Amino acid sequence: MGRATVAETADVIVVGAGPAGSATAFHLAQAGLDVALLEKTAFPREKVCGDGLTPRAVKQLVAMGIDVSEEAGWLRNRGLRVIGGGQRLQLDWPELASYPDYGLVRRRDDFDEQLAQAAVKAGARLAERCAVTGPVRDERTGRITGVEARLGDDKKQVTYTAPVVIAADGNSSRLSLAMGRHRDERRPMGVAVRTYFTTPRHDDDYLESWFELWDRRDGRERLLPGYGWIFGMGDGTSNVGLGVLNSSPSFKELDWREVLKTWCASMPEEWQFTPEFMTGPIRGAALPMAFNRKPHYARGLMLVGDSGGLVNPFNGEGIAYAMESGRIAAEVVSQALARQTPAQRELALRAYSKVLRDTYGGYYSLGRAFVQLISNPRIMRIAAERGLSHPVLMRFLLKLLANLTDPTGGDAMDRVINGLTKVAPRA
Repeated sequence: MGRATVAETADVIVVGAGPAGSATAFHLAQAGLDVALLEKTAFPREKVCGDGLTPRAVKQLVAMGIDVSEEAGWLRNRGLRVIGGGQRLQLDWPELASYPDYGLVRRRDDFDEQLAQAAVKAGARLAERCAVTGPVRDERTGRITGVEARLGDDKKQVTYTAPVVIAADGNSSRLSLAMGRHRDERRPMGVAVRTYFTTPRHDDDYLESWFELWDRRDGRERLLPGYGWIFGMGDGTSNVGLGVLNSSPSFKELDWREVLKTWCASMPEEWQFTPEFMTGPIRGAALPMAFNRKPHYARGLMLVGDSGGLVNPFNGEGIAYAMESGRIAAEVVSQALARQTPAQRELALRAYSKVLRDTYGGYYSLGRAFVQLISNPRIMRIAAERGLSHPVLMRFLLKLLANLTDPTGGDAMDRVINGLTKVAPRA
């Protein structure tokens, strides 16, 4: 005889307790809904990330009531230091009405746990070590009505049912795949690899980006479309990594861990970016960009964060968009579940895809064009060499790349960027 399956019900099931899932669950719980937040691992757990948060992400943390003070363990930064073409330029985060003027740094294992606990405090039910094995579907309509899962060390079989299921299970998003939603290979994809070093550079007021990544195999020099980063953690270590786009001809053949090692070896000796000062292994992860999985809502399943390909193609930032899409999803779902008939609920749920398109579609289309542009090594080299000598241009680029503008009442730069995103196709 097989083991009995336990049945659990909820208003909403959220699969995955990363930033997207926890933000979704937090806002849903705040709206008074019964939320089951299912996480396959247990906290604390590691995720590959630069650990740097822009003001856009900080705004979402503040909205969740999270204490972002330095006393609570957050390291603040004033802006971005850009290095390339033999030049360096420090750019402060812009002063805006819509966003704070500082960024933050925090390790992902601790960061993700804080967000999950905020969701629990708001009323969400968090189930750790809960591995979702597949969707439960209505045989007649094909609509998802829940998920099957194995819970705890004894892998107890549990069936969760709810009117709406939200996939926040990351780039691979097995739940999306099981529901027939695959990645669009034409959309850009990136890879991030990073490690940590004990270094005197750990305490830094600026996030640091290096615009030149070189592939120096076979005695040749090829400029790769991407950037390196050095983010001081304030605890004696720095997060050092690189992000590269799949538009490079050598993308599939390169060993990115070796590229990172070579890049680190070119740094000044006193920075200690050498193997004996490495505090952990080099880890990598995919960066799904520019809506590379759609539709974002269909047949009861909604996609948030990386599962819906919401990473910014301009800079590889994912956390801000994960949390923002979670908030948007929660608003749509809470409104939908207050409707009286299934048809009315479905009409409201379908609005989610349109809201995402209206919010990010034009900006991501610009980002896809940007990706194509910097895939040309010649353009990349000219941009690195000449762009940094024009501080006003670089301030404009910082606003564009980090998506930091005031929607109304902003300066001339804001108006240009907002105008470009409005006229770009919302694809």
